[in-house]
Amino acid sequence: MEQRILTAIVHREEEIFVAECPEVGTVSQGKSIEGALANLKEATELYLEEFPLKESEAPLMTVFGVAEHGKIKKAVRA
Repeated sequence: MEQRILTAIVHREEEIFVAECPEVGTVSQGKSIEGALANLKEATELYLEEFPLKESEAPLMTVFGVAEHGKIKKAVRA
């Protein structure tokens, strides 16, 4: 069976970790990062049995920064 490499985005919500696959749209959770990823893999494999992915290029993943409201220091005029 052919294996496809997909992306997982993981974030913490209170007591659990939530894992999401942006290419497919599947989401799962677990008590640990490893658990959330294992559950995401299972959910994604089950989803892909019914709705196979078409061949496509891998998405571009990057990061960017934004200013947090109220945390930007204003210039002081002399």
